[in-house]
Amino acid sequence: MKRYIIPVFIPHYGCTNECVFCNQHKITGSQTTVNEYHVRKIILDWLERLNYAAFIEVAFYGGSFTALSIEKQQELLSPAYEFLKQDKIQAIRISTRPDAIDDLILRNLILYGVSIIELGVQSLDNKVLKKSCRGHTKEDVELAVALIRKYANFKLGLQVMPGLPKDTLLKGLLTIRNIIELKPDFVRIYPTVVLNHTKLAKLYCENQYTPLSLDESIKYCSILKILLDNHQIPIIRMGLQATENLNSANVLAGPYHPAFGELVQAEIFYLSITKFLEKINLYKKNFLKQEIIIFHSNRLTSKIRGNKNSNIKKWSRIFPYFNLKFSQEANEKNFIKIKCDNQIYTLNINLISNI
Repeated sequence: MKRYIIPVFIPHYGCTNECVFCNQHKITGSQTTVNEYHVRKIILDWLERLNYAAFIEVAFYGGSFTALSIEKQQELLSPAYEFLKQDKIQAIRISTRPDAIDDLILRNLILYGVSIIELGVQSLDNKVLKKSCRGHTKEDVELAVALIRKYANFKLGLQVMPGLPKDTLLKGLLTIRNIIELKPDFVRIYPTVVLNHTKLAKLYCENQYTPLSLDESIKYCSILKILLDNHQIPIIRMGLQATENLNSANVLAGPYHPAFGELVQAEIFYLSITKFLEKINLYKKNFLKQEIIIFHSNRLTSKIRGNKNSNIKKWSRIFPYFNLKFSQEANEKNFIKIKCDNQIYTLNINLISNI
């Protein structure tokens, strides 16, 4: 059954400090004060658009939900809980800060039907967290995860932001290793983007911060995805959601791309197929053009070819003695087949991160 998300944006609600990267109004496009009336209207409006059977989830995004007063949390959750009891929706999700979790808060969330909690972790390096003005520590994250895991009611998601001030690839790898040890049910990865009217924009303009380039970020996040895939931890979002507010006027610098997740997947396919072609190249006995045909499903076409055929162009440069051809096969959903010297080799795409 398809999953249908009803988003309720509460920008800056509950935020106790301003992180260097944050401009929630530009990310969400929402600046309205949210109350019980707004939540009920949003849910009703979205339900009226739905014309197919789905697993429906109300998700409170932005802000720090559990940093609100208990009374405000109850006000916002009440209409969603009513729809949940009526079986018109099937789940309620909130996102919050690691230092805004305790037993009282968690018991209240259970009382109002919340089943998914996302923690904005961003990094598990205390120097990165301090420089980013997060206001919490790695130890706060570990404590929050331990508290949430006491209750079987919740699924747990963790959000990370590669490329924050003072971040490095090594620190990013250590963060992901620590996240793997925490065993979340899912992860979101948002490469750091410099938005106008943020502290990070000021640092950038004063040459005190250099964001990752798009290419650097793709390579960085490809490694993180491979590590998470190898531990069966799903990534439910890679890169900021494209909205009309995230455009060249609001994004000052950094690796924003509306199809960032697909670019990362294309990089992983590139690395995997390149490794296979290198093995073939080792045993090539002459300098004649060798035909190699890559068979794949239609849905993998863009990922294999790369953005604007970038993967094909790179393979042509690296392997000048290969005559690469690509053939779509509608029935081959989970495999890539490579034909060379009348031999057919198969790559299982479910294992393609194991490279």
